[in-house]
Amino acid sequence: MVKVMDAFVKDKPKTFCGIMGVYDHPEAAEMAYLGLYALQHRGQEGAGIVSSDGETVYSHKGRGLVNEVFTTHETIKDLKGRIAIGHNRYSTTGADDKMNIQPILVNMKNGPLALGHNGNLVNGRDLRTMLQEEGALFQTTTDSEIIVHLIARSQKTDPLSQIREALNQVRGAYSLVMLTKNKLIAARDPHGFRPLALGSLRNGSVIASETCAMDLIGAEYVRDVHPGEILVIDERGVQSECLTSKSHRTHCIFEFIYFSRPDSRIFGEYVDKTRRKLGKELAMEHPAEADIVIAVPDSSNTAALGYANHSGIPFELGLIRNHYIGRTFIEPHQNIRDIHVKVKFNPVGGVLRGKRVVVVEDSIVRGTTLKILARLLRKAGAKEIHVRVSSPPIRYPCYYGMDFPSQKELIASSMSVEEVKNHLDVDSLGYLSLEGLISAVPKEGRGYCTACFDGQYPVPVDKTVSKNQYIQPFQEIV
Repeated sequence: MVKVMDAFVKDKPKTFCGIMGVYDHPEAAEMAYLGLYALQHRGQEGAGIVSSDGETVYSHKGRGLVNEVFTTHETIKDLKGRIAIGHNRYSTTGADDKMNIQPILVNMKNGPLALGHNGNLVNGRDLRTMLQEEGALFQTTTDSEIIVHLIARSQKTDPLSQIREALNQVRGAYSLVMLTKNKLIAARDPHGFRPLALGSLRNGSVIASETCAMDLIGAEYVRDVHPGEILVIDERGVQSECLTSKSHRTHCIFEFIYFSRPDSRIFGEYVDKTRRKLGKELAMEHPAEADIVIAVPDSSNTAALGYANHSGIPFELGLIRNHYIGRTFIEPHQNIRDIHVKVKFNPVGGVLRGKRVVVVEDSIVRGTTLKILARLLRKAGAKEIHVRVSSPPIRYPCYYGMDFPSQKELIASSMSVEEVKNHLDVDSLGYLSLEGLISAVPKEGRGYCTACFDGQYPVPVDKTVSKNQYIQPFQEIV
């Protein structure tokens, strides 16, 4: 057995994780479980939940999708207590091992601590080396464990001070949920790279990467966790602590383009609303003489609607996506061309035949999938294919929690727009400009990281070091 659609998966950017926290609910673990279901798109390699009843901490985690890890109702019922945190993991190459599945659970001098992390530390390699030289024993290859070690070695006496001291030593992207016997704690890096929201549920509180997780369990969105903020939720309510006064908001703009679900509210705005604006801007910048507009489902659907509405060209369902593949797929015989993409998408011949088609895609990474799709559309009878991309060309890797390939594997880093068009074998190609992208996203009180487009990294990184050394400091032995 092999991972499904390996060629397709490698041609899309991946975010590293989704996190969920519930405080003061009689079925906290079940609420966390449902929240992880809603956040499944943020990580599919592993899932876990840790809960507390005030005296004992319980944990269950494993490889696979949420429903593959929590296979029975009894599994969730065994996670007792009114506090719970959950984590969906997307692993990097070589790190898909059970020991790396979160939440991480350790026993410290003040008692148990569980931690779930979304993001990536750019100084994790140096911190890990320092900690190992001082005698720290690492059980995982994740940079998340570095935060745990920094908390454990703190000489401060209370958990909040220990966490603050640890976080002041790390640089990069982190949205965190943490659990002690009687507290739920959330924290966000001073740049606010990854989304993190606070909600209310009955008399308790919820923390989630995206508000779609709150919608599923009937929680009410309260506000975003502020960049550089630590929230401590316990019997006294919700207390806010400022990690630093030097917060500088550079939200990951790719969350609006691709990662987050369209029904979520991130960075204070609905994703659907923003993606429609991206499509509108794209139509203004790159109009096309065409008969229909189609999307590469599902992440491009909303941008395609925005393009169609502004251009006046009808939106049609020209590609149907198979949502029921599962995690594994028997490798087909090599002489079946394009099978990896065909099992994921199927063109609708009756819609496409004889038509000039605008294909809206959210991004192009390697171009492998789109090249095959273009070929399939032509076989289905499309007369012309005009590709429109609702983001600028991706030319640089990300070090803050997105798994883009190395720069040499990014097609736009070595090819001009015209060369990419010829490589895809389409009639025209238009990318949304960076200016058009910025004009479409909400701006009041916000700033954005656009490093994957322009190479301007808001937190300095050592570009001479392999990106994988930031993500996974040491090769894992399995």
